[in-house]
Formats: sequence, C-alpha cells, structure tokens
Amino acid sequence: MSEPLPTIPFDHFAKLDLRVATIIAAELHPNADKLLKLRLDDGTPDGRQVCAGIKAWYEPASLIGRQVVIVANLEPRTIRGEISNGMVLCASDLKGIPPVASDKPGVEERDVVLLALAAAVKPGSRVS
Repeated sequence: MSEPLPTIPFDHFAKLDLRVATIIAAELHPNADKLLKLRLDDGTPDGRQVCAGIKAWYEPASLIGRQVVIVANLEPRTIRGEISNGMVLCASDLKGIPPVASDKPGVEERDVVLLALAAAVKPGSRVS
C-alpha cells in the first residue's frame, strides 16, 4: 500500500466534477503504446474523448457499454496528438510481486481496475 497523500480542505475536493460516463467507442491510441482512446457518452450533446493508460489491462472491444467514473472538469490535454478531455478513474492493486528493477510497478506487478457502478445510471450523473 502506498503512503497516503496530505489531507486537503473539503472545498478543494468539492471542486472536482466527478461524473458517470458510458464508453461508446474504444480503440488503440494511434501514437502511444500504453493508451486507449475512449469515446464517452457523458450526458452532453457531443460527449467527449479521453485517453486512458489502460491498454495493458483491457481490450478495447471489452469496454463498449461499460459505465465508468470520470473527472469531467480537468483541462483538456493533447496526449501524443490526441485530445483527452477528462480522466477515467481506476484503482491500482499491487499483486505482491516485487517490482522489476524499478520504483514504478509495471504490468507484471499490478492490476488496474476501472471503477464500477453497482447499477446503471444515466450518463452525466454526478458522483458524490
């Protein structure tokens, strides 16, 4: 288990806009080895695109229709030529295997799991 980060005031946390989104398309990022390009229905008319570093753990086709939690109010970033407008939340679980010559555990040492909902909700629903 990693060390906890310092505490923050509640008003800092309240600035996060956490929303439910449904993955409507997923494909390999054309210019990155570790990223998937996800098209999300976030309840807005145009939806959004997010790049997520989950390629080692998920096949794109297996993600279609899954609901995820996103940080909806991050500033857009261009990642290897593709716009990423938000962040999909995941949990990272160490497998109990010592990292291979690195301080950062790799695919062999950890699992990455998308945060899941107990039941389907309307895309764009707030998470609190």
